[in-house]
Amino acid sequence: MAIKLNDDFIMRMKKFLQEDFEDFFNEYYKEPFKALRVNTLKISTKEFMEISPFKLEKVPWCEDGFYFSMSERPGTHIYHDLGVYYIQEPSAMAVVEILDPKPGEKILDISAAPGGKTTHIASKTGNKGLIVANEINSNRVKLLAENLERIGVSNCIITNEIPDKLVEPFIGYFDKVLVDAPCSGEGMFRKDDISRLEWSLNHVISCSIRQKNILKSAAKALKPGGVLVYSTCTFSPEENEGVIQDFLNSNKEFEIIDTKIGYFFDTGHPEWINADKELEKCVRIWPHKQKGEGHFIAKLYKKQDNQNNYKFIKKAKEKKNIDLAPFFYFKDNFMKYDVDNLNIKVFKNHVYSVPMDLPDLSGLKVFRPGCYLGEIKKERFEPSHWLAMVLKPYMVKQTFELPTELRKKYLKGETFELNIKDGWILLSIDGFSAGWGRASKGIIKNYYPKRLRNHKF
Repeated sequence: MAIKLNDDFIMRMKKFLQEDFEDFFNEYYKEPFKALRVNTLKISTKEFMEISPFKLEKVPWCEDGFYFSMSERPGTHIYHDLGVYYIQEPSAMAVVEILDPKPGEKILDISAAPGGKTTHIASKTGNKGLIVANEINSNRVKLLAENLERIGVSNCIITNEIPDKLVEPFIGYFDKVLVDAPCSGEGMFRKDDISRLEWSLNHVISCSIRQKNILKSAAKALKPGGVLVYSTCTFSPEENEGVIQDFLNSNKEFEIIDTKIGYFFDTGHPEWINADKELEKCVRIWPHKQKGEGHFIAKLYKKQDNQNNYKFIKKAKEKKNIDLAPFFYFKDNFMKYDVDNLNIKVFKNHVYSVPMDLPDLSGLKVFRPGCYLGEIKKERFEPSHWLAMVLKPYMVKQTFELPTELRKKYLKGETFELNIKDGWILLSIDGFSAGWGRASKGIIKNYYPKRLRNHKF
């Protein structure tokens, strides 16, 4: 049975789509497609396909994306908790494919929660370079951090700021910027009841005003020769072509460019708002034409000039660090992974690997200043679950592959017996890092996070 749609929304879509409207409207009688994206930080797509417990079908515009059937529930499988894949709406995968991140680049994701596109960027960059993932909502930023932890992202700073303030120390800094803008959510109506029930023409207009402001701020952070991708999950031209047209009118140093995967999708529709024909280079994804929900994507290029436009802000003064000896003791005794070239810093007993050559971020709300390694407690170092998710078993000196009979006990937070040398041990499942244990006289103390423990396994 079709969901109930707002009459004004129906009238608008009839006007825009004309002969395509019936096909579009009939999609609301159908279930949305679901997909997962293989986390190539932990396994190659080819290797995953050899061990996948699911029947999968390729998402054509994403080399690591796959549809799964409605009868399967990959979100309840242990591989999900181990970060082997990320469950993501298939159309949303096109956004980062169009952004085309490269290892070593500095990239800003200005509206990052819950983390689907940030984790996709991390996979594309191989954890090399820098990602600044920002989320203005203080509750959603926690979910963002949890997803980055699960996937094993190690090259990311997480901030919790309004866009205007966030970009102040980053003027002309980033190679690429992603603006996945908050929107009226029309493209998600068959998945998101709240967006559907909150929809109104006034809401569309208020969203477009907010989007213009976010885009204006984000553009300041992009260096000349850089690429900015703007995306929404809505159909309204006021939030899509209208926002891009307004931006291009005010920012002559930018131009819209074609996307490499645009041939999978529909073009932009500037005629809906009497805009420039160049906006046909935008991308529209329609649920009646592709196996995915509604999306809009525009790729913008900032023209080169002869100046270095990065506004250098003085770096933060070095604070006296807490003694790092406990961390280096842990590193020397339990790890094979070389951390000598990392920028290790301590913030209130919490140890991070902080990216180098950053501007002074002391005026910003920084939720995570880098990859969280662990905590110094009473002159000893306790490694974090985040570190466990970043590491692979071969990177530590003592590991143990959990047999079937011990997996439930570990994932429930229970202790168990194991004849192994005293000290920290990285436990794994099917070769994937699961978390830490600490051996003492044959007893393994369980360090699997309490927030992740449940009875489903």
